[in-house]
Amino acid sequence: MNSETPPVAYEAVIGLEVHAELSTQSKMFCACPVVDSTRSAPNIAVCPVCCGMPGVLPVVNRQAVEYAIRVGLALECQINLSSLFARKNYFYPDLPKGYQISQYEYPLAENGRLVIPTPNGEKTIRIRRAHLEEDTGKLTHCEDPAAGQGYSLVDLNRAGVPLLEIVSEPDMRTLDEVRAYATSLRAILVALGVNTGDMEKGVIRFEANISVRPVGSNELFTRAEIKNLNSFRFMERALAYEIDRQVKLVQAGGRVEQETLGWNEAEGRTYSQRSKEEAHDYRYFPEPDLPPLVVEQSWVDEIAASLPELPRAMALRFHTRYGISSAAALVLVEDRAVAAYFEQAVLAAPDVAPSAIANWITGELFGWLNQNDAAFEQIKVSPPALVELLRSLSKGAVNQPTAKAILSEMLATGQSAPSIITARGLGQISDTQLIAGLVRQVLDSNPQEMASYRAGKETLANWFFGQVMKAARGQANPQVLRAELERQLKLPD
Repeated sequence: MNSETPPVAYEAVIGLEVHAELSTQSKMFCACPVVDSTRSAPNIAVCPVCCGMPGVLPVVNRQAVEYAIRVGLALECQINLSSLFARKNYFYPDLPKGYQISQYEYPLAENGRLVIPTPNGEKTIRIRRAHLEEDTGKLTHCEDPAAGQGYSLVDLNRAGVPLLEIVSEPDMRTLDEVRAYATSLRAILVALGVNTGDMEKGVIRFEANISVRPVGSNELFTRAEIKNLNSFRFMERALAYEIDRQVKLVQAGGRVEQETLGWNEAEGRTYSQRSKEEAHDYRYFPEPDLPPLVVEQSWVDEIAASLPELPRAMALRFHTRYGISSAAALVLVEDRAVAAYFEQAVLAAPDVAPSAIANWITGELFGWLNQNDAAFEQIKVSPPALVELLRSLSKGAVNQPTAKAILSEMLATGQSAPSIITARGLGQISDTQLIAGLVRQVLDSNPQEMASYRAGKETLANWFFGQVMKAARGQANPQVLRAELERQLKLPD
């Protein structure tokens, strides 16, 4: 009797390093202003300090330290009253000093956690540390077809911008968990006011450490690191590809190399950049031009007292107070502006169900914004104006399809629902005699379809419904129409 060994199932082991630019007015160690590197002319916000000129001295940005403490507290980290800056040495064209001032052995915050939602309930992801450092410059790689070669341009506007690096433990196993962690962390950073959350401008960048192992194993195997992922979509696609690559490699008897990978979005694959550096490769040593960073406990307590309501707590409050689903609550609190809009709408209309308001915001409003590539802050419909439309819907003044069309016009023009309804004659038709006449007209005009319906093709009832609604220009009360159509379809020939 032949028996085959069942195939080994593998799971991913994933940890994230998140680099978040802090929204300070000046850079981490000098007075240069922080400018939008995607819009500003190159190299307009540089000085001898962030250019790494000989003899210059860095000075720590107090606001950056405060912002870092805010994040550390929100992530339930231990705030170290004394921490050290170090020099992380490596040579790259966008690093003018030849080293980066960072924190390594003695970070500002460590040993925290972030609780994330998953399909199987909440899960705790441990935070190893959150430390301060400075950003690098920006390289633009160009091709010169005429010369048959390429070249690179260096913009140092971003060099020296305050960064907070948040390092998780390798506690994530699935792409769902990775996305939940990343979106939850982004929501916290935005809620704290320390980061804009604008992923397209690179103010939050992800680096993922990933390995695979047999399901049930507790061993940590060789990992690869995927660098510079600046969107949730890129991160998920890169991780999905790398999980598949590593599993296939191990199954074929190969070995995962410890290396740094890049992500080629156009080709949909990771590619090797260099062998993975260890700490000793960077030759860390204490920054000689900066004393230990010492903060007072009283200042930490003052910062803790000023923290706003955090997204997870807000989502729980929305769920318990307003009765909306946990899933809808989590979507609403991802953006503080959206959460505020929802709550203002609820308070403006106690007679409209909060769940309906939440559904229209996350459905119709979000859909319109996506189609028109607009930011939520740009919408022309105020919370009271939205609930005025929903009140018209609940009272039967308009039906659902008409309400959606009205909202689209409100978003495009800024007009109120009543003015659009009046100007375009969009009021819902609930007159039973008028609807009965429309039904009779449609049934009499389609004898072949009526014969098919009588012969047993009952799905034609939906077709008749659509034809009557079309004759009523979409304004017929669906409940009244459905009841009248059923009544007439049961009448004898």
